[in-house]
Amino acid sequence: MRSLLLASAVLFTAVASARADGPTKGTPPIKSISAMAFSPDGTLFVGDPQSATIFAIDTGDKKMAGTQPVDVERVDAKIAAAVGAMEKDVRITDMKVNPASGNVYIAIARGTEPAIMKITRGANEIAPMTMKDVSYSMVKIPNPSTGGKGGAATVITSMGFTEGKLIVAGLSNEEFASTLRVIPFPFKEADKGAGIEIFHGAHNKIETASPVRTFVTYKIGKEENVMAAYTCTPLVKIPVADLKAGAKVKGTTIAELGNGNNPLDMIVYTKDGKDYLLIINTNRGVMKVPTAEFGSAPAITTKPSVPGGVAYESITTLKDVTQLDKLDAERGIIMVKNGTGFDLKTIPLP
Repeated sequence: MRSLLLASAVLFTAVASARADGPTKGTPPIKSISAMAFSPDGTLFVGDPQSATIFAIDTGDKKMAGTQPVDVERVDAKIAAAVGAMEKDVRITDMKVNPASGNVYIAIARGTEPAIMKITRGANEIAPMTMKDVSYSMVKIPNPSTGGKGGAATVITSMGFTEGKLIVAGLSNEEFASTLRVIPFPFKEADKGAGIEIFHGAHNKIETASPVRTFVTYKIGKEENVMAAYTCTPLVKIPVADLKAGAKVKGTTIAELGNGNNPLDMIVYTKDGKDYLLIINTNRGVMKVPTAEFGSAPAITTKPSVPGGVAYESITTLKDVTQLDKLDAERGIIMVKNGTGFDLKTIPLP
């Protein structure tokens, strides 16, 4: 099977020269993709849990492509056709909008082989992202988890870029396995990260080994926080300033959104002068969470009624959503199950 993304053996020398202290030109040796993130200037960050490496790729995609909505029926079938694969052999692992261009990037696995697809705004053209002779840099995670529930995929579960830093969630091999790392960009190195402890209300216990499934950064007053969601589904705030290498950080659980559920994606947006989180879930639908009480909400430290803590509104008009990102200030983009396939839709932010 011809590789869409991985470097061939003849490129090994060029690949090996990709230092952490500067970019190189070549084909990034990406083995898997569990999460992506963008910087405002269109740099694409790719989390490769199999090799415990994060890649920063200069997409060259820096010019706004337009303001048109992005609507693609059976996007999975169109992706499969674009890479010459059967639909059943293609799995979508993440979706992000490039804020510099408005174009949509979708990470896929074709069997065990990763690729990134680009949907051009306006034309809705779908094609593999060019990965040959690109400028990229890479940084290794020094202490990745070596197994356990979820396997290698939990090494990098979610990423976000804020104020010149990439924040990376996942599991490490430390005593506090749940880890948040703050990695300045351009890359030099990644440290061991901070171990995160939370009180999981639905489980009625303190946990240090459950990974953050999805997060955003959000300022409460002047303090930047990670707003993190976990399986079964605590919503936790964690000050970014506390995320020092080797630190043991106690997050503040401010909501329990329901057990038997995995959060999938989260965005923050402003509507009518108020800020909200929008969270999509496997079994709890789409939740709209006002942020006004994030600073004053009491910590959940004993088993509450579930749901409990900060209240949310269920957006019942949105069903079977599997991927979410913000398209612009007023609109979001979602991937929705449609029978055996998936549709890509632009929606007004609720």
